[in-house]
Amino acid sequence: MKKLSFAEENYLKAVYHLSNAGEFDVTTNSIAEEMDTKAASVSDMLRRLSEKEMVVYRKYQGVKISEKGKIAALQVIRKHRLWEVFLVEKLKFNWDQVHEIAEQLEHIKSPLLIQRLDDFLGHPKFDPHGDPIPDENGLFKEKPQVPLAEVEISGDGIVVAVKDTNSMFLQHLDRIGIYLGAKTKVTEKVEFDGSMEILVDGKNKLFISKEVAENVLVTH
Repeated sequence: MKKLSFAEENYLKAVYHLSNAGEFDVTTNSIAEEMDTKAASVSDMLRRLSEKEMVVYRKYQGVKISEKGKIAALQVIRKHRLWEVFLVEKLKFNWDQVHEIAEQLEHIKSPLLIQRLDDFLGHPKFDPHGDPIPDENGLFKEKPQVPLAEVEISGDGIVVAVKDTNSMFLQHLDRIGIYLGAKTKVTEKVEFDGSMEILVDGKNKLFISKEVAENVLVTH
């Protein structure tokens, strides 16, 4: 497999996520928005990835990630999430501090280093935000989960992940006392704006916005 540059890995990861793990084609404009760049720059990068057989790209028709591209994208995602676990568990970073650092560390090429990192961490299955960590073969186990916003009144749940890993959002969750593993119970839903009242761990009553409820994922 031809080596990918840091930029190529970032684009490939974006295509993987935007395509729902390769389930459907992705438009150039959606990639440009995700990468905060111009559509012309995206087209140039997609041609390069197509030459390396990482994507199937047809001008004006969008792009689909190839099987080879999926494997490469999942390896970058694996490294990113393992580094996040390391930063939180071993270096005591908060979960809102690790994404940008892991964005840099995910491009380290040494398979041996990543395998030893995985061994050192005890082969974690999920990162600090609840996202599954692919194994060396790109396989991973997902938890059944729904947005807290979809839980009915009196419904119970356990927080297992967050959709939004923006540092400001994670800091907000810290401030109000929502964390992975927290037990939730929906006590009231406001039809007007989608906000809701919840009980956390049976004692902490919170009133949260629709945006928060949509970005906190629970299993129940």
